[in-house]
Amino acid sequence: MNPVTNIVQLRQLLAERFPHLRFCSEQSLAKSAAVWPTGLPQIDNILHGGLPRSAITELTCPKPSSGSALLAFALLRHAHESRQWVALIDGMDSFDPARIGEEPFPRFLWVRCRNTMQALQSSDLLLRDGNLALVILDLRMNPAAELRKVSSATWHRFQRLLEANSTALFVISPQPLVANARARLELTSRFTLDALDQPEPDLLGQLKLRLLHQRSISDTHELLAQAG
Repeated sequence: MNPVTNIVQLRQLLAERFPHLRFCSEQSLAKSAAVWPTGLPQIDNILHGGLPRSAITELTCPKPSSGSALLAFALLRHAHESRQWVALIDGMDSFDPARIGEEPFPRFLWVRCRNTMQALQSSDLLLRDGNLALVILDLRMNPAAELRKVSSATWHRFQRLLEANSTALFVISPQPLVANARARLELTSRFTLDALDQPEPDLLGQLKLRLLHQRSISDTHELLAQAG
């Protein structure tokens, strides 16, 4: 797996892997589904089947050691097992690829960023492509000062881009950022050092989430109209 380190490389990689005249059959089938099932009952049960497609779901992680990295990796593995393209936009280059092991993830794009601005620019580019089933934007390690500078217009632009395809955007943040998110979840689990000795399936069963809010499609469209 060769990591993409800048926007130019990312654009070249997308041009090579997503020729405009070739589309994956699973992507065509996916367009008829309203949600992207995560395989995690803690999410799928709350959100009536999975992450809403063509929309933003935000996961807030206000406390450390809550299991956000564990959850993100579970989504990557589920996408791999279901043979779907997924991208992880790593806001502070904090993803540990050792978790993947020697098993290749051929449909996985890892975008390594050094700051929030790079992460947002990468997100904009990937959402315009439209061939990805899931884009994970991980901002949980980014400085609060950078996150405060992200305007609401950015998230409204992302939502407009999503309206044209079936991608699900999953934003992981330390505090609520996305005012127009279709759904916002909060990760409330807390893991200790003892968790390092437990099998991953057991740890996934200990993940705890709660729903902070969920909007209908019409509510999201109304927010977009208000944003102009």
